Amino acid sequence: MDFLLFFIFYLIIAISVLGYGLLLNSKLKIYNFELNIGLIGLLGVLFLIIYSYLSHYFSIIHTKEHNSILLTFGLISFIYYFFKNKIKELNFFFIFFIIIFISFILYKTHDDFPYYHFPYTYYLTQNPFMLGIGNFTHGFRTPSSIFYLNSLFYLPIVNYYFFHMGAALFMGFSCISLFIDIKEKIKISNFDNIIIFKLLAFVFIFVFFYRLQEHGTDRSAQILILLLIGEIITLRNSYQNYYFNRLLIKVFILLSLIISLKAFFLIYLILIIPFIFYLIKDKKIHKIKLIFKNSFFYIFLLMLILIILNYIFNTGCLIYPLPNACIFNFDWTIKLTEVNRMSLHYEQWSKAGSGPGYSVENHAEYVKNFNWLPQWIEKYFFNKMLDFLSGLLLLILIFYITLKSKIKINKKTKKLRFLYLFIFFISLEWFYNHPSLRYGGYCIIAALLFIPFSNYIAKYKQNTFFKTKILGLVILAIIIFLSRNINRLNYEKEFYNFEYLKDPKHRIVEQNFRIDTRIKNLLNKYETCINMKKTCDNIVEGYLIDKKFGIYYFSK
Repeated sequence: MDFLLFFIFYLIIAISVLGYGLLLNSKLKIYNFELNIGLIGLLGVLFLIIYSYLSHYFSIIHTKEHNSILLTFGLISFIYYFFKNKIKELNFFFIFFIIIFISFILYKTHDDFPYYHFPYTYYLTQNPFMLGIGNFTHGFRTPSSIFYLNSLFYLPIVNYYFFHMGAALFMGFSCISLFIDIKEKIKISNFDNIIIFKLLAFVFIFVFFYRLQEHGTDRSAQILILLLIGEIITLRNSYQNYYFNRLLIKVFILLSLIISLKAFFLIYLILIIPFIFYLIKDKKIHKIKLIFKNSFFYIFLLMLILIILNYIFNTGCLIYPLPNACIFNFDWTIKLTEVNRMSLHYEQWSKAGSGPGYSVENHAEYVKNFNWLPQWIEKYFFNKMLDFLSGLLLLILIFYITLKSKIKINKKTKKLRFLYLFIFFISLEWFYNHPSLRYGGYCIIAALLFIPFSNYIAKYKQNTFFKTKILGLVILAIIIFLSRNINRLNYEKEFYNFEYLKDPKHRIVEQNFRIDTRIKNLLNKYETCINMKKTCDNIVEGYLIDKKFGIYYFSK
């Protein structure tokens, strides 16, 4: 595929998603068009995710023709609002998505991509709604909204080579949102803990999450969690009705996206408690009723219902793999022994019980209490964790040298102890149950350091050059992002013979299609048995296949 054509499709998809965001923004009147184009883009992402879930449940296959029509409508919407409203911040949209494009070009995808990310996304483009597909592989038992989003990018010419576009959209629109928030504060010379926290989050994303191929389903959620924490800090300081309602909308959009990406991110719902606590403490309890008047609260509830339904339809469990959350009355429910086995597998794996070339013998004994701690320290802490902490401390040191002045001022900032307490509680849950950076560790550890550091730096007076310093940190982050990706591409060119300027498509292997092939074979054998009117027990290759109300379902 030609490089220019690849780039054009990349921009067309991003523009179309933004077009849906602009349409919803116009109907729901969230932002003026000169304001945060990043949030509007995330709104477009949320709309397409909800549409993707609902359309699949109504057995609408996400074919190339279907997706072409859907994205064309988004393009038309973008063109209409572009000429109607003169979107002032549009330049940032193009700048950031052009920068991120270098990370979008890759040869080697995420390790889980051929295993179940691609197969699940491809399944949505080839098949109508089915029940019990979690019986095929445990990867299909933990679906993510990003698979549903990516299934809408199965298009003519590019085929399935844009199944990692969702990560670029999450990163692009999130960074635009942070940048515009920072720019607005710089414009009014408002140097406080909020701008420092958001600037830290912005630089963190570009420096630590520069490899888009490693995002999977986890890093996109962690990017959004940093945005969510930033908005809760902002809500602590903004109680005027206009700003309060707008920030409420942003919080519900972010929460909806976060919980949809991975089941264990549901724990971040407890961050609503500090927000309500602050309303009560600051004698703003009357504003709680505004939550229930906000239409996005009900969009959030819809997203939550869709997520739970997805788990039920795939596994028979409200949340997988929690044994107590499974409904064993359904024919397709995963067997209890299998649920327990996989629950133990995920836990011991996250605690360094297994890895390339090694595995402990007794998984159940290994995860008890803190039996796992010595091996975790040896295999994980002195590897990935220490590297991450070193980089994080270096980032904070650079901010300290750049932004700390000699003059300390008596600037009062709203206390964030209660919010910090809840983030600390999440960190304890993370460390005890699944202490792997990909399972929320990046954003939790970063937030634990960023919040107190932001409050500390905000107490120092900034001179007239503070705007230049902030811009310098933004540019430095982007330069690091670009240089590291250039080095990565040069390595992939040399090691894999990846001629990305001639053909920028990522590698596709046979494993990507193994589940789709299995589904087709099973359905063909089942239909042959039914059509020949033989005595058939519906058991095909160990799977029990049946059809009720026109819907196939599978069980073991």
